[in-house]
Amino acid sequence: MKKLTVLAFAGAALMFTACNDKKETVKDAQEVAAKTGDAYKVDLATSNVNWKAFHKGGFAPRWGTLNLKSGELTVADNAVTSGDFVIDMTTLKVDPASVTEADKKPADLEAHLKNEDFFNVTKNPTSDFKITSVADLAGELPKDAVAGSNKTVSGNLTLLGKTLNVSFPAKVTVTEGKAAVEAKFTVNRTDWGIKFGTDETDPAEWMISKDIEIGISVNAAK
Repeated sequence: MKKLTVLAFAGAALMFTACNDKKETVKDAQEVAAKTGDAYKVDLATSNVNWKAFHKGGFAPRWGTLNLKSGELTVADNAVTSGDFVIDMTTLKVDPASVTEADKKPADLEAHLKNEDFFNVTKNPTSDFKITSVADLAGELPKDAVAGSNKTVSGNLTLLGKTLNVSFPAKVTVTEGKAAVEAKFTVNRTDWGIKFGTDETDPAEWMISKDIEIGISVNAAK
């Protein structure tokens, strides 16, 4: 298990970086935005969630993907007004390209991230994100934000049964019969109670970052 401990958090999201001190605003759950306008169904084949994490100091980065199970955006007056997405935690994957050590296996890391040390997917097979607001982006764009970000999206993110509200810059576009949301942001996994590898009395665990970089690419059609 000590070998897995050093691998361990690599992981994610659903799930933002150790070498980047910028964290997104996290607060208590907020009222979910009302569904106003037309419903746009998320295209599960072209939508995804990416995650990336590091060991302390930015060493041994790991990254991978998660699939959406379902999702919907609502659009009124050419603007996204609400949305909700269900993430299938059982689909968590580690990209083999991120595991370069000869004695490490992506499958072992996947199994560890799915067990009770991290996301406990047997008990919590899904997570979800529900938009609480979409506002025009104000202020300077963070350097790690997606190019072309034009909105601040806030929403309730539920992991391990705990719900917190997170806000982040996003590129939100609405065209004829289509809508898309693209974003990249960083959160501290311990806010949701994912604390494995945070014991500073154990050097093998302490070297695992608390931060996760999450990338979202959602495409939806009317």
